[in-house]
Amino acid sequence: MTTTPNTSRPTTPRTTASRLRRELRREVPSTVGLLADARDFAAMREYPSFAFDHRAEYPDYLRHVDALLRSLAAQGIHTTVALFDPEEYAGYCAEHGLDPDSAHTRTRFTAELACGPALPYTGQPVEELVPLLVDHALRQATWEYASTVLAGVGDCADCGEDIGRASFERATALLRRLVDGAGPGRHHLVCSVPTEEEQLVAVLHAEASADPGGPPRTEARDHLDFVTVLAAGLALGGSGGLVLRSTTEGLPDRVHGWRLNHGRLVALTAAAVFDAYCTDADTGDPVAPEPGVDYCPGYEVDTPGPHD
Repeated sequence: MTTTPNTSRPTTPRTTASRLRRELRREVPSTVGLLADARDFAAMREYPSFAFDHRAEYPDYLRHVDALLRSLAAQGIHTTVALFDPEEYAGYCAEHGLDPDSAHTRTRFTAELACGPALPYTGQPVEELVPLLVDHALRQATWEYASTVLAGVGDCADCGEDIGRASFERATALLRRLVDGAGPGRHHLVCSVPTEEEQLVAVLHAEASADPGGPPRTEARDHLDFVTVLAAGLALGGSGGLVLRSTTEGLPDRVHGWRLNHGRLVALTAAAVFDAYCTDADTGDPVAPEPGVDYCPGYEVDTPGPHD
């Protein structure tokens, strides 16, 4: 009778502790601050402690970030990616009395970015993440500004009603009427509201079924952004516009339009919709109409309020 010696390595308290730390690490999320373009990258290269020197180019940086993200994902670590703005970083350091030329300070700033506009890393190439993050940050800034507008308009002088809250409720109802009036299909809505400081733009995709009375399907965050921007336009009582494009199987695409006027959404004529849709917004030059698209008048969705 022979015996086989046990050649396996015995488990020690040290190896057990190491394994537990590795497993716990998988439960600790990570945040990666991503520089949006070559200019931001050049600004960060001015700090000697930054990992990349002046010989490195922005594409080199992106390749290394991409490898880092894939490495974290391979370890089972959940990672969010946020835009790292050098100007905001400099202001943050000045406000908190921190040394900007420090990896520790950059880490602290990056950790706080997770509380703002950030996206989860799901394996997409980093080149695709950059425009997504820029768009995400822009939408967040638009929503915040529109919300500030609504909070600052105050109460109605005649009835004492909170104008911001009433405008949000009206915008919610108007959106439902817009989609209901368009009928079944996929609908693409764009609302644009000029303000003193910036142009607010919100985009919404909605899908309506043939079931009468059924709510349209939208992304919750897109829905909130759109209603907030439309509400800001109503509350300000100035100019603005809204375009709705509908796609229904077997039919040409249809484009409808409205303008904001004194806190109301007023339907445009078919000719006005054509002019608005077939004019370059930057140059004012005419743009050829799309084939297979009908330019239609807006339909009634709004009525004068008690104080109009």
